[in-house]
Amino acid sequence: MPLCKDIKKVLVIGSGPIVIGQAAEFDYAGAQACRVLKEAGVNVVLVNSNPATIMTDKALADEIYLEPLNVTTLKRIIRKEKPDSLLAGLGGQTGLTLAMQLSADGFLQENGVRLLGTDATAIDRAEDRELFKKAMEEIGQPTVPSEIAHTVEAALDVAQTIGYPVIVRPAFTLGGAGGGVAETPAQLAEIAKTGLDASPISQILVERYIYGWKEIEFETMRDAIGNVIAVCSMENVDPVGVHTGDSIVVAPALTLSDRELQMLRSASLEIISSLGIVGGCNCQFALNPDSFEYAVIEVNPRVSRSSALASKATGYPIAKITTKIALGYTLDEIKNDITGKTCACFEPALDYVVVKFPKWPFDKFAGISRRLGTQMKATGEVMAIGNSFEAALMKAVRGAEISLDTLNSLPIDGRDVRERLADRDDHRLFTVFEALKSGVSPAEIHEITRIDLFFICKLQNLANLEKDLASGLTPALYEKAKRLGYPDSAIRRITGVQNLPHLTATYKMVDTCGAEFSAQTPYFYSTHDRACEARALTRSGKPCVMVLGSGPVRIGQGIEFDYSSVHCVWTLKKLGYDVVIVNNNPETVSTDYDTADRLYFEPLCAEDVMNIFEVEKPIGVVVAFGGQTAIRLTGYLDSHGIPILGTSAEGIDIAEDRERFDALLETYGIKRPKGFGVMTEAEAEAAAEDLGYPVLLRPSYVIGGQNMTIVHNAEHLRRYMRRILASGIQNPVLVDKYMMGAELEVDVISDGKDVLIPGVMQHIERAGVHSGDSIAVYPPYHISDIMMHRIIECSEKLALSLGTKGLVNIQYLIWQNELYVIEVNPRASRTVPYISKVTGVPMVDLATRVMTGTAVKDLGFGTGLCKAPPYFAVKVPVFSFEKLTDANSYLGPEMKSTGEVLGIGRTLNEALFKGLTAAGLATAAPTPGKETGVLISVEEHDRTEVLALAEKLDALGMRLFATPDTAMAIEALGIDVTVIPSVSEKDGVFELLDGGKISYIVYTGAAYDSTVDLYVKLHRHAMQAGVPCFTSLDTANALADIIAAGYRCDNTELVDINHMRTERTLLRFAKMEATGDDYIFIEDFDGSLNCPESLSITLCDRHYGIGGFGLVLLEKSEIADCRMRVFNRDGSKGQVAGNSLRNVGKYLHDKGYVSGETVTVETESGVRRLRLYLTDGAVSSVTADMGVASLNPASLPCTFPGERAVNVPLRIHDREYRVTCVSMGNPHCVVFCDRIDTLPLAELGPSFENAPEFPERTNTEFVRVVNPATLKMRVFERGNGETFACGSGACAAVVAAVENGYCEKGKDITVKVRGGNLIVRYTDDGITLTGDAKLIFTGEIRY
Repeated sequence: MPLCKDIKKVLVIGSGPIVIGQAAEFDYAGAQACRVLKEAGVNVVLVNSNPATIMTDKALADEIYLEPLNVTTLKRIIRKEKPDSLLAGLGGQTGLTLAMQLSADGFLQENGVRLLGTDATAIDRAEDRELFKKAMEEIGQPTVPSEIAHTVEAALDVAQTIGYPVIVRPAFTLGGAGGGVAETPAQLAEIAKTGLDASPISQILVERYIYGWKEIEFETMRDAIGNVIAVCSMENVDPVGVHTGDSIVVAPALTLSDRELQMLRSASLEIISSLGIVGGCNCQFALNPDSFEYAVIEVNPRVSRSSALASKATGYPIAKITTKIALGYTLDEIKNDITGKTCACFEPALDYVVVKFPKWPFDKFAGISRRLGTQMKATGEVMAIGNSFEAALMKAVRGAEISLDTLNSLPIDGRDVRERLADRDDHRLFTVFEALKSGVSPAEIHEITRIDLFFICKLQNLANLEKDLASGLTPALYEKAKRLGYPDSAIRRITGVQNLPHLTATYKMVDTCGAEFSAQTPYFYSTHDRACEARALTRSGKPCVMVLGSGPVRIGQGIEFDYSSVHCVWTLKKLGYDVVIVNNNPETVSTDYDTADRLYFEPLCAEDVMNIFEVEKPIGVVVAFGGQTAIRLTGYLDSHGIPILGTSAEGIDIAEDRERFDALLETYGIKRPKGFGVMTEAEAEAAAEDLGYPVLLRPSYVIGGQNMTIVHNAEHLRRYMRRILASGIQNPVLVDKYMMGAELEVDVISDGKDVLIPGVMQHIERAGVHSGDSIAVYPPYHISDIMMHRIIECSEKLALSLGTKGLVNIQYLIWQNELYVIEVNPRASRTVPYISKVTGVPMVDLATRVMTGTAVKDLGFGTGLCKAPPYFAVKVPVFSFEKLTDANSYLGPEMKSTGEVLGIGRTLNEALFKGLTAAGLATAAPTPGKETGVLISVEEHDRTEVLALAEKLDALGMRLFATPDTAMAIEALGIDVTVIPSVSEKDGVFELLDGGKISYIVYTGAAYDSTVDLYVKLHRHAMQAGVPCFTSLDTANALADIIAAGYRCDNTELVDINHMRTERTLLRFAKMEATGDDYIFIEDFDGSLNCPESLSITLCDRHYGIGGFGLVLLEKSEIADCRMRVFNRDGSKGQVAGNSLRNVGKYLHDKGYVSGETVTVETESGVRRLRLYLTDGAVSSVTADMGVASLNPASLPCTFPGERAVNVPLRIHDREYRVTCVSMGNPHCVVFCDRIDTLPLAELGPSFENAPEFPERTNTEFVRVVNPATLKMRVFERGNGETFACGSGACAAVVAAVENGYCEKGKDITVKVRGGNLIVRYTDDGITLTGDAKLIFTGEIRY
């Protein structure tokens, strides 16, 4: 149990989707935190939008909400779950920022929720640039000359004072988002604007750029009583100016003198203590290499990317220790799991070198700038451990999957090497190595790059070795090469010698203490020393299985594959195997020291894996869960006689080889788009002419659609073939006929005899957009039963014919009512985590059991297609274009997204809304006073389809802008369009974006090279303005549909995936009306109905639901006969509704819940008493006590001054109206008019409802005084629009009439409404409302 006994229930905020700057490290940290909390007996409530994570697994928390990460949603979850504490420091910048917003507005305090670990004041002092600077000044810690700015003008003034160049650092952001180096005022103006937009508090730090200083990091830990340690020092190989996430990083720091090391260590401990940080904290310093001068760059008061690296580098579990400290433990009370003897207050000691090497996405974006700066661009990283910097670096490079096993890389361009040395890009390491080999001196390289001479000389060692190897191989030279990290393949290539000596790889254990204590956790790295700690380890005697991980996170292969690898390990352990995992990604759960029985932190390369195999001698190797990284090793392993568990190498090759797969399909009569395998440009041209354009080009054996494209002409084909062939591919390029039909995915588990299909997914976007970039919907939303039967039949045949033992993912295309196979992947796919979570089918667990011999029919889930749950689950891609501002974001067959989120809802539109919201897209409908514009520019072949979209947008009240040809097509429908000459800056589009006139862009022209640059510039500016761009009409149509559906963050169902409904619930209802005001009444006396807000939207729909102006829930009450809650048809909550209130009386009496003529009802505005009038034993009319009216503006609320808002002016549509504001427990604005029948309420009503004078919106009554005893009224209800009647509105109208002198107080006043007549009496004691109450019908519905 936690030491703090009042911690019973903790809310943990996750980090959301994988984006550049916030990747898998927070899944690793969050998973550790959840496990610690669960082990302590704490109830864990987890909120995260990322379905691909281990963190969101059912076993890691008691309640798991895969919901959008925003303040509104978190407040709803806190109100529902009532946690006593909140843990935010393990959810990256996202979690921290949200927690601070909840704290700042007093919500946490109001709801009795405390922040665990570092408190809000300390977080503010570390994150707020101004407060941080003051805090450093108070303790005498130096900072770089800088000033805070909240405007672009202020930033320019600061730079003028401190001098150029400057660095811009936005507050409360991640990965350097919005920051950069500016050397001129023009550059600064652009960067400052971006930075201010990126900062949630619109604050940037403008700092002097100290080029050439070293960048040093310390990962520190502090408990609540002040014990503090430095966990690890780290040093960037690049000097200050390159984001640490984009720099090669070494641990421990290698170039510091002892004095420098102790100086910075002491500074970091002083900083964390003075700020009051509780838990892990990252401190970054700049150090002048020519003196002992240093400056504090920044402090991250949370677990960070560097925390994950430091944890894996040292074996010290920072996230785990941080969580234990949050529970009240002190460092001396926490045991070190690695040694089992020491405690967490021992500082780790390293007797090896760790190198982190970034993984960049530049291969996905042709022509993108590879320049590195203060804004991070890497999607992931690898880590390597060695006895020396050279050995660790060589491991890291070959493990980064950049097609290199040495530092010899082709130059990016033909410029002189000295000129290229000045480029801060992803090739700089290789350029330095090239320069050394070409005779440039280390001193000259240092002068140009400011990289420390230590590192340059280490690279010189490697250059010298290669020169010696090229001169002739000796046993001593071979051993030296192996010790410096060279694989045999590289040595053969350099020396030309094929028969090499053999030097056995040996393995050392990471122990956190420099071998002072023995390690208890087998966590190994390779060397070529004599002693091998892995071989010396005592084994359990159980059969051993080796699992290959997925390597670095990159576009196309993210943490969903780590999810699968980890689940495979866990299942194998349950089945009684010793499990060895091989991986080199420090951000992941798979490389945690206690995931497998033994961890090898090694590159996923053939020789490295074979060396481990020789030590472990497993009965088999699992490649199916490590993505294409592991699959690529299948042929090599199979050729060396290593057994592959699951689908055989033969089965995998059939699926990947075009000719063999086509032959298989022909056997079963299964269609696929016609295509050819080609090896040359000429063959590709001939194939395309045969097939007819457009065609799809893609290499075989790739993941994430790498180098995949749709080409429309021969010139386009030639250009792309040259690029594909230049990458040195060994397998054929596939040329397929392109068909733009509906795309589907099917995940199958097969044992070779039977199959289990957990789910079928349909993409929103048609074929042509990579499946990873498509919005995927489960279950399918628009597939006929006949087609579904065909899909299941084909999936079974394919899985069985490939001899699949485990998982296989099949992608289909439906074109002109025919089913085509696109491709088959005999491995885990990126859909596995999300389908597992929403179906409850543990896909990896079952597939692993099948691999080890269990029959599908014995798994307990049956065979064939699994039953779908009563929800829609929508996977929405998330992109990181704000970090890659010059990338072409146009979506096509090559994947570009870095992560994903999930939306779960009862309806497709609800799930889509949640998914798009979680992905950061605004989905708000137009509101009066705020114009919503859409810019549309589509290619000729899209102009027919764009018309339906234009009609939807126009119906939503959006203003349409379009380029000339698109505008001409839309105008033919009679829709007004503002014509924009082009999307270039000179034609005013950027001004419209900056002025807030355009809220969305729909653009389908960027597939063609002539318009790519225009689109890239447009997209970059749109990102700065916060305007989303859609390059698929399907996605834009989906957006229009969900806007029309009216979902908001406060009216969707909060779905806890640990307690999801498995069946549709039978719901009995009564539809009732009073003066034409019809509502749906549902009993919820047991409190089982979840999220009536969402249910109201669905049931009130007059076309697809029951139909009504709202939903009334009848609940138990402790103070009245019944409690009623009212929900408008848009899901918003109503305080009291007079017409519904009368029907509650009828319902309770006629159903026998009450007897007599008096009923009491608890409402949101207090208890109301009803007088019932009966005809033939049933209630026919009711007099309702409506309480006391208030004319005080604060009670509505509204912003009018004074104590009464009677006959006050209100300007709407440039016209002044005289209004009276009345609160009946809900807000009303009464407008007296001479005539009301001809009023354009559809236009006027929303403007009154959403007027800024009414912060919570208002109901509006338009009233004509017929005579002193009669009023005629039309009403526009907030959330409902114009209705036939409004009981509280009639009361408000009478109050206003009396206060304005039109009627007499204490008299019965008849209010004529569209649905009939109401009688209202307004006295000093209160107001009564009399009218009819009728049952229309009863029924039942499943939801």
